[in-house]
Amino acid sequence: DSGVLEGDWSGDYTGGTAPTSWVGSVDILRQYHKRGGKPVKYGQCWVFSGVTTTVLRCLGIPGRSVTNFCSAHDTDVSLTTDIYFDENMEPLSSLNSDSIWNFHVWNDCWMARPDLPAGMGGWQAVDATPQETSQGTFCCGPASLTAIRSGLVYLPHDTPFIFAEVNSDKIYWQRRADGTFSQIHAEQKAVGHFISTKAVGRDEREDITELYKFTEGTEEERIAVETACRYGTKPNVYSAPTANDVTIEITLKGEEPRMGENATLTITLSNKSSKPRSTTLHSQMAVMYYTGVTKATVRKDNVPLELMGNEEKTVEWVLPYKDYQDQLLDQAALMLTVTGRVVETGQVLATQHNFRLRTPDLIITPIGDAVVGREMSAKITFTNPLPHPLKDVVFRLEGLGLQSVREVAMGDVGQRATVNLTESFVPTRSGPRKLLASLHCQQLTQVHGVTEIMVQERQ
Repeated sequence: DSGVLEGDWSGDYTGGTAPTSWVGSVDILRQYHKRGGKPVKYGQCWVFSGVTTTVLRCLGIPGRSVTNFCSAHDTDVSLTTDIYFDENMEPLSSLNSDSIWNFHVWNDCWMARPDLPAGMGGWQAVDATPQETSQGTFCCGPASLTAIRSGLVYLPHDTPFIFAEVNSDKIYWQRRADGTFSQIHAEQKAVGHFISTKAVGRDEREDITELYKFTEGTEEERIAVETACRYGTKPNVYSAPTANDVTIEITLKGEEPRMGENATLTITLSNKSSKPRSTTLHSQMAVMYYTGVTKATVRKDNVPLELMGNEEKTVEWVLPYKDYQDQLLDQAALMLTVTGRVVETGQVLATQHNFRLRTPDLIITPIGDAVVGREMSAKITFTNPLPHPLKDVVFRLEGLGLQSVREVAMGDVGQRATVNLTESFVPTRSGPRKLLASLHCQQLTQVHGVTEIMVQERQ
């Protein structure tokens, strides 16, 4: 819609700046002004949100960026995230248009809502990322957080979409022989984790999940979900019974696996009944965009399991680096899908687990005294975590009051090699300042570093 930024999720950012390379909003807004209002290339959700925060605050509207992990994208206003399988429990890609983004970033802004019932003012959610149209235009919100929390999705604007992002249940459907679908499984805690914003006055994460939803699993939260779904396109979704004597869970112990290494996950099956249960787990690992849309399946596996009464078993699931090294996208996101059917009861088991591979940090070390008007330096250190070279590596630096936006082409970086870049600059403002840096190349993105520099006035 000819806004400040042009979105691009293709992975090919020729003719513009990769979304992962931006380190601030100022450069984007300056480019937009300099180009006479032509959209700047390129943005994704965190870039759209960062620019929106800047513009809101310039207009005097309190605003903040909000990150929602496991953020659902409901495409049919069902207020559920729907996963469809055929008769053989194979995913139906033609119907699986709903997705769960690894994370999504939007904004809260503070305002009165005289157009809504009393009590709906305060924080309102607005989303600048072009996902779905609202009354013909790519926009979303403002939606009252109070309304979202209580499932009052009939209140404007775009409340159903944002409710589904943070609190929809994940419903699994299987096609019958006659072509109709039956509900076979539901996950109530798959969406809306660790909803976060930056704390005021300090560099810490503030969890604001309770502003968007009641505590998962409480009666209040279930009432909100069922209230919302009554206004969706599948109002009777909660009438279908499901078996529950076998549970399945996927976990990732410790830190997320590092880029360039094998990824190991644990699948845990628990038999809650006193009778034996048996199943075959069908698992597949897919590389995905952070939006939850899969690019390619990199590994499939079938594992038969038998459980005695009240027994719990774990399966270690390993993804070798060689299986995913040529398929990764910007956010290094992966998704493991596991399904199965309990032979004795017909209960369907189904779950998914999304995770990201950890990328290395840029280490920034200030050199010399930081004094206004006096040259100083900073050393940026990076170690390639991959067992192959990185091609056409570019560093990008920026620091308000320290260094204007600067790009430095480093060329190629060898496998497991460490490189250092030393940049000189002259501080122009005193006080606490931050120097930010990012690294971008085709093989590795989402590499950042930041350091705080206390700049003294010149004597």
